[in-house]
Parts: sequence; structure tokens; C-alpha cells
Amino acid sequence: MSAHCKLAQRLTTVHERIAAACERAGRAVSEVTLVAVSKTVEPEVVLEAAALDVATFGENRAQELVRKRVACPEVDFHFIGSLQRNKVRVVVDALAPHTDDGAGAIGSRGLIHSVDSLRLLEAINRCAAEVGVVQPVLVQVNVSGEESKHGVEPHEVRVLVEAATAMSSVAIKGLMTMAPFETIGAPEEARIHFTRLRELRDELQIHDPHVRELSMGMTNDFEVAIEEGATLVRIGSAIFA
Repeated sequence: MSAHCKLAQRLTTVHERIAAACERAGRAVSEVTLVAVSKTVEPEVVLEAAALDVATFGENRAQELVRKRVACPEVDFHFIGSLQRNKVRVVVDALAPHTDDGAGAIGSRGLIHSVDSLRLLEAINRCAAEVGVVQPVLVQVNVSGEESKHGVEPHEVRVLVEAATAMSSVAIKGLMTMAPFETIGAPEEARIHFTRLRELRDELQIHDPHVRELSMGMTNDFEVAIEEGATLVRIGSAIFA
């Protein structure tokens, strides 16, 4: 079997698993966006996946995002990795939407999934203002409390959301989290963390209905994440193994 056929087969399997999880949760498949984590593959593989109707890709390093953006100008990317403040401008520039059709329709600007401090939020706001855009972001939340994990504590999220209301060039669209390392191979143990993020999002929506996205779930646990309300699932190895 060719590499292209294997990629198509893996994507079909992932889409079937997403659909089955949505059915179990009583959700529409359209409520869940697949973010194909392309950090381990070359641009030509990204283009192959895009030709197979993958709409959104995720990169976790600024320079790699730029490289893929140059090589794949008609592909939409999100930034999903830890972001240093000195790389913010690079990432904001690279997340510009591509032109979708001959009429010049523009797609949506890619999300930054990993805002984990007020200082980073302020840096994104400054850089976005300099280029005249509004950058959508997610707040990364350390729901599990692991010391090795990036993210704000759950009780700190509202501070960032409220701070963003005074910023003209950044918009918080939702929350992101990662399940604890020890849940790899035991996805049911990740459920409590995904439930907590959804509950936190629901609390925030009382005051700001625009905070709706939940980026949670990866190859090992995305089905449980969908059952608990994920709107974005970040899947890499199940697609690009």
C-alpha cells in the first residue's frame, strides 16, 4: 500500500472514531474540528493531507510554523505549542488566513492555543495591534495541577478573560488543556480533567458567550474529550504515524 493510501486510510479511521464519539455524546460531527498535528511531518505530507480534506493543521514551534506556512500557503494553521514572548510576532504573522477562492474570500485567522500568562496575552495584543489584526487565542489551563504542565490555574482564568476585554487586538475564544501524562493508555482517567475544563468554560460563558471553544484531547484520549464537549481535538500520531 502506498504512503498516500495509508494516510487516507488513517484519516478515514480518525473521522470514523470522531463520528462515533459524537454519536455517543449526542453531538453533531460539525461541532468538532480536527486539528491535524503536523509537527513531525514534512510540508509535502501536509499538502497530501490537505488534499484529503483536512482543513486545519497544528504546529508547536514558531520557526517550523513559518516553514510550513511558506511551503503550504493555502493551508490553515493553528499554533498549539508553548509560546515565548519573543516569538509572538513571528507566530501572529504566520497565522494570517489564506485566500480561499478566486473571489478573494478570506478564511479565519488561526488560533493560538497556548496563552498561559497575562504577560503573553499582552505581548500578543501588542504584536497584533502593530499589524492591524485581532488575534484569536485560547487560554491554556493546568486543570490537573501537574508541576510539569504549562497553563494557568483554574482560578486564574477569569483574570485573563477580564483583562482581554480591555485589549483591542486579542480575543479569547475558549480554553485548552492537556491530560496528565499518566493517563496515556488509560483515556477514561482523563475524563475528569476534560469535565473540569468544560465546567470552567460553562462558568465563563455566563459572562462572556464568546468563550466557547474547548481544545482538549489528543491521539490517546480524543474520544473521551469529545464525549465531554471538546470542540477542537489535536491529533497527530493517529494520522501521521
